[in-house]
Amino acid sequence: MMSYRKMNCSLLALIIVGLVGCSSPSDKDYQELAKQSLKQQLVWNAEQSEATEVIQLTELMNIPELNILIKQAMENNPSLQQTLMALKIVYAERDETNSERIPSLTAGYDASKVEDSDVQYSADLTVSWELDLWNEIGNNTSAADKDIASSIATYQSATDTLAANIMRTWLQISLQKQLVDIEIQRLRVTENNESVILEKYRSGLGDLEDLDTARTDSASTRSTLVEYTEELAQNQRSLSLLLGQLGGEQGFDVSSEFPAVITPLISFPEQDLSRRPDLQSAFYDLEAEEFRTNAAYKALLPSISLSVALSDAASSPTSALLTSPLWSLLGEFSAPIFDGGYLQSQAKISEMTAENAYWIYQETLLTAVNEVENALGQEKSLAEQQRHLEDALDSAKRSFANYQQKYREGLVDITDLISVQTNGFDVKVELTQVIYNRLVNRIDLGLALGLGVSS
Repeated sequence: MMSYRKMNCSLLALIIVGLVGCSSPSDKDYQELAKQSLKQQLVWNAEQSEATEVIQLTELMNIPELNILIKQAMENNPSLQQTLMALKIVYAERDETNSERIPSLTAGYDASKVEDSDVQYSADLTVSWELDLWNEIGNNTSAADKDIASSIATYQSATDTLAANIMRTWLQISLQKQLVDIEIQRLRVTENNESVILEKYRSGLGDLEDLDTARTDSASTRSTLVEYTEELAQNQRSLSLLLGQLGGEQGFDVSSEFPAVITPLISFPEQDLSRRPDLQSAFYDLEAEEFRTNAAYKALLPSISLSVALSDAASSPTSALLTSPLWSLLGEFSAPIFDGGYLQSQAKISEMTAENAYWIYQETLLTAVNEVENALGQEKSLAEQQRHLEDALDSAKRSFANYQQKYREGLVDITDLISVQTNGFDVKVELTQVIYNRLVNRIDLGLALGLGVSS
C-alpha cells in the first residue's frame, strides 16, 4: 500500500517537473533589445543647446487665437473622443482581468415542493478562490496595465497629431490669403497693362499681338484667383471639421501674415525620441505581450482552487436563511495532462506575438529616425531656398524699377516691362510657398522629436 502511494507521488512529481520544464518562454529579452536600439538612436543633440526643458508643440507658433482653437478641438473632435473612449474601455478591461485575483461570492435561495409533502426551502452561500501560485493572473493583470499605458500613449499621439493638423491648416489658410492678395495685385497690374496697350493700339502705336498677350495674362490671373479663393474656403471648412463644428466656412480670424519668429533649432531640447508617443505605445505593447507569454506558459502548470460553502434547508422561508447552516470545504488540485497540445500551442503563439511586437517597435523606431532626418534635411534645404528667393525678390524689384524707368524713356517696350512684372510676382509666390513649407516642416520636426501638447 505504501509503495503504491510512493509510486503515485513520484508520478505526480514527474508530471509537475515536466510541466515546469515546458513552461519556460524564450530566453530572448525583447525589452532589453528594444531599449538598446533606442539608446543607439540619439538623433538630435544641438550644439550649445539653450533648452533647459521640453517645449510644447504649440510654442513653435505661439498664437493665442490658435491655442484657443486647439483647446476647443480637444473637447469636440469626434476622432479624438473615440480614442478617449477606447482608453476608457481598456481601463474597464483591466478591472475585469484583476477581478480574477479576488475571491468570488455567490448566494442562492430556492423553494421546492414534491407531491404529498410540504414546501422545502434551501439557501446556500459559496466563496471560491483560485490560488495564483505561479502569478499567472498577476502576469495577465500586468499585461492589462501595459495595455492601459499603451492606450494613454496612443491618446497622446492622437492629441499631438490633432494639434499639428490644426496648426498646419491655420498656416494653409494664411498661405491662401497671401496668395489671393498677390493675385489681386497681379490682376490690377495686368488689367492696367491691358488698358495701356489698348489705348496705344487705338492710337496706332501698338499691335494686336501685344493686346492679346495682355488679355491672356489677365484671364489667366483671374482663373488662378478663383482657384486660390476656393482653396481658401476649403481650408476653412477643413479647420471647422478638425474643430468638430458644423456649418462649413466659419470665417476664422487668421492673419494673412505668417508668424514673425520661427523657433530656432538651438532652442529644441536634446532628444533621443523617447518622448514620442508612438514609440512609447509600441514599447508598452511589447511589454504587455511578454507578460501574456509568461501567463500562457504558466497555464501549463498545476492550479489549486478553494471553495467554502454554507448551506441550510428548512420548511419555512425564514428558517432556511442560514440559521443553522452546514459548511463544507473543498480544495481542488488540477493539472493539464493531455489537451491535444492546445495550451502549448497557445504559449508558442503568445511567444511569437511578443517577438512580432518587438519587430513592430523596431519598425516604429526606424520610421521615427527617418522622419527626424528628413525634417532636419528639409529644414536646411528650405532655409537655403528662402534665402535665395529673398535675394531673387530683391533683384526682381530692382529690375522692375530699372525697366519702368527705361519704359518711360522709350528704351524698352511694354512687353518687356510686363515680363519683368510677371517674374516679380512669380518669385513672390514661390517665396511665400517656401516660407509656408518651412513653417510646416518645423511642425513636422517637432512631432518627429516627440514634442506634443498637454492632453
